[in-house]
Formats: sequence, structure tokens, C-alpha cells
Amino acid sequence: MPLARTPVFHARVGIMPLKFFLKLYARLAGLTALVVLLCVLLFTGINTVRSQFWHERFPEPLMRWLATAPAPVQQYHWLTSTVDLRVGAPSRFNLSPVALERLGYGQVVGIESDVGYRVLVTGLAGEVLQLRLSEPYRDVSETIGLIFRWHLDSASVDDRLNVAAQMARSLNVEVYPLDDADLLPDPDVLDQVAERGLAFYTDDSDGCGRVIVQLADGELYRIDMPPAFNAWAWPVVLLLVLVLGGVLAVALFLALREVDSNLRTVESVAVRIARGEMGARVQTGEGTLVTRLASSFNGMAEHIQRLVQVQREMIHAVSHELRTPVARIRFGVQMIEDCQDQAALQKQLDGIDGDIQELDELIDEILTYARLEQGGPVFSLQENSVTDIVRQVVSEQQMVRPELDIEGNIDEISERWALSDIEPRYLHRAIQNLVGNAGRYAAGKVLVSCHFDEDNCRIDVEDDGPGIPEEDWEKVFTAFARLDDSRTRTSGGYGLGLSIVRRILYWHGGHAFVSRSDTLGGAKFSLVWPRKKPVDSIV
Repeated sequence: MPLARTPVFHARVGIMPLKFFLKLYARLAGLTALVVLLCVLLFTGINTVRSQFWHERFPEPLMRWLATAPAPVQQYHWLTSTVDLRVGAPSRFNLSPVALERLGYGQVVGIESDVGYRVLVTGLAGEVLQLRLSEPYRDVSETIGLIFRWHLDSASVDDRLNVAAQMARSLNVEVYPLDDADLLPDPDVLDQVAERGLAFYTDDSDGCGRVIVQLADGELYRIDMPPAFNAWAWPVVLLLVLVLGGVLAVALFLALREVDSNLRTVESVAVRIARGEMGARVQTGEGTLVTRLASSFNGMAEHIQRLVQVQREMIHAVSHELRTPVARIRFGVQMIEDCQDQAALQKQLDGIDGDIQELDELIDEILTYARLEQGGPVFSLQENSVTDIVRQVVSEQQMVRPELDIEGNIDEISERWALSDIEPRYLHRAIQNLVGNAGRYAAGKVLVSCHFDEDNCRIDVEDDGPGIPEEDWEKVFTAFARLDDSRTRTSGGYGLGLSIVRRILYWHGGHAFVSRSDTLGGAKFSLVWPRKKPVDSIV
């Protein structure tokens, strides 16, 4: 007997993983964005320090050279046409206490300004030398080139290589005489040399600057400078990659460890349920990635537990319900053997036929209840008139019970909103069960009222019978349940009619409940469901 609501489980399994992984991917994306932001900040901070260090270390040999020269401004007066070289007391240069302290220690100080960099150093006599650079790499390279040219022009031809070697060591550069045609630069560079006596260019092969100087006698020298500042130096890139990969790896490990721990919890509960502990549940925590999974799993477990309980109760109740008619049939068969006339024989056969009819009705009720427990597949919602169904049920029940006054009360507003998304056959069955149930206990009247609006439909079935005690209002909807007062087995039924009604309303997205009738004084059963309901919310 199929009792599991399989379509509902399929709907949960189909939707939950998508949202679960979307949440997981969203967290990973957010984490990645934070890590990238961290790397950007780290990259900016590191390069700020590296840039400050490079702008002080790169011109340091030149500044040391100038500081040790006697009267550098007078000696290298021709430099003023290329760079801004000044010498003066420390107070002249508007320096911070930190810069003054560093200068006192003999350090080269670099200060960023609006027009470039200022590089300062203390001279031999305690004066401060300042070199203002708009393009530090190019300006320092060309200044070194000009100093080389001046000193080499002043040296004898035989002593030039020695002078060049000594200056190269002091200025931290490499110097080569261009006496080989293969070492000559491009013609554009040579044109600049011919025009200015000096040319600066960057070699694409290694990114280093080159300075070509032409001496007074036409001899060419090439000065190779140290590499320029590179923000994307491989140690920095490697550090960023390690930081990015390390943080993501740790975060991913922690996230997956949390997910794995939660999934293991769900797995352990599933194993407990498989062993028969139907009351086992997953403890759901707010904010975890598997909260929806745990909630859906608990809902599934509760439904399975209820279905198992319903199945046990049904098996017990069915065995009890079948025992009486089967015993009567067996007794009737035995009595047939002792019948002496046709009238007695026919009486026993009629009794057996009645018992078989009772069994057939019981089996039909059980199968209907089982199909409704299964749910979705038997339902196909369509727009139909509820008031027409109510009138049909009232007419049918009035014919079955002519001794009662069965009245339908449908106002104009309800008639206007009579069209609803329903399963006509099963809604007819639900209303019929309620009216039939009311007819069995009514003293003389049954009233069926419709209250419809744009959003909801409500049907009330009232009778003037003895009513139902308030403590039994929920019990009457339990399968095979019977009350011990006037609503006993003598009035007929198997205790499945109201259970079927509640299941039909459940699959319509509504509720069935009982109260006391203010109008007639007996029981009042109410059906309430949304007038329009999407089909996909049912499955």
C-alpha cells in the first residue's frame, strides 16, 4: 500500500542542492574578493616601501660622489642645465625632523614632492646637497653620463679606461668603450648622441637603462645602469601568489571541513533512522551551509515517521474492521447448511451480500485514503466552479436523505468568485463526505454555506445534531477514529471519511477544521483553501 509522498521529496531534492551550492559559491566568491582586496592592499603597501627604498638607493652612488667632490656646484656647474643641484644649510630645504636625523646619520634621504623626487645627502663640510629629479631614473642616468663625459674628457687617452673603471665602481655602473660596430645602438640613438653628445634609452632585452656619451675626440662610451624600479618584480608576484593561494586554501579547508562535519551529522542521523530510531533528528544551526539540508531532512524524517505510524495504525485498524464482516460471512456460510427453506436461505445470502458490500466500501475508503496519502500524482488542478459542485452535492444528498432539510447558502459575492483552481472529483468527495456525515447526526437540518472572495474559498457544513466536544475536534480527523458519544458505530462509517477530507484539503493547499455551529447548534465543519494556487506548488 503506497503511502510515501514521493513527488514532494523529489521537489526538495531538486531545489535544495542548487541553493546550497549557490550559497557556497557566493561565500567563496566573497572570500575571493576579500583576499584579492587584501592582496591589492598588500601589493600597494609593499611597492610603496620598495619605491621609497629604490628612489633612495638608486641615486645614492651619485649623491655620494657629489658629496665628496670639492665645491660640487662650481665643479659641475654645467649640470644645472640638466638637473636642479643645490647646496646649502639644512634649514634651507624645509626638512622634517626625521629627515634631518637621517641626514645627520649620513644617510641619503629621498622625499617625494609635487614635481618628482628630492634626493638629499650631507656633504663633507656639513652642508646639504639636494638633487631635484622629475624623472628619477632618466635624470640620474643622464647626470652620471654627463659626469663620466666630463672626467673622461679631462683624462688622457691612455688613462681613460682606468678613470672609467674607477668611476664605474664608485657610481655602481658598467662602462664599455664602443669600439665594435656590433655594440652600436640604433641610428635614432646615434642621432641624439650627435645632437647632444649624450643619449639615454632603455634596452628591451633586460629593461635596463643605457647612456651613450661622445667624448670631445668623438670616442663613444656606453654606460649600463642598474635596473629601473619594477612594481611587478617576481619576488613580489610570488609573495602575492603565496598569500592568495594560502588564504584561499585555508579558507576553503575550513569551509569544507564545516560542510563535511555537518554532512556527517546528517549521515549519522540517517543511519540511526535506518536502524529504526524514527525520532532521530538533525540539530539545525542558524547560518550554516547545510541548514536547508538539515531542515529538509528533518521534514522528510517527520513525514516518514508519520507515514510509518499511519501505516501501522491502518494495518491495525483494517485488521479490526475486516474481522467483523469476515466473521459474519463465515457465520452466514455455516448457517446456510442448516437452512430448511428458501426464505431462510435467501436471508442468509442477503446478509452475506451485505457484508461483502461493506467490505467493498471499506476497501474503497482505504484505497482512497492511501492515494491521498501518496498525494501529487492523483491531483490535476483545473479552474472549475465550486458553487456548481456545492449545488450538486446538496441535490444528491437531499435525494438520499429526503427526511432532512439540506440547504445550500450561496450569496452573490461568492457566486462572483466561484471559479477556483481545484480537482473537481476530489473536492466533490470532500464536500459529500461532510454533508453525508452531517446528515447522519442531524436532527432535521443541514446547512452548506459558501464564503468566497478574491483570495480564498471557504465552505461551512453545519448540522443541528448533538455536536462534537471541543477536546475531540482534532481526533475526528484521525484515520479510523470514532468518538464514544452519539457519533458511534451505530451511525455507520469506518472513521476514514474526515481523514480523507483533510487530505484532500491538504493537497489543495488548505485546511479542514471543526467547531460548533452558532446557527444550528450542532457541529460545524469548515473547508478553507486559496482560490488560485500555482500547479507547481502542489507537486
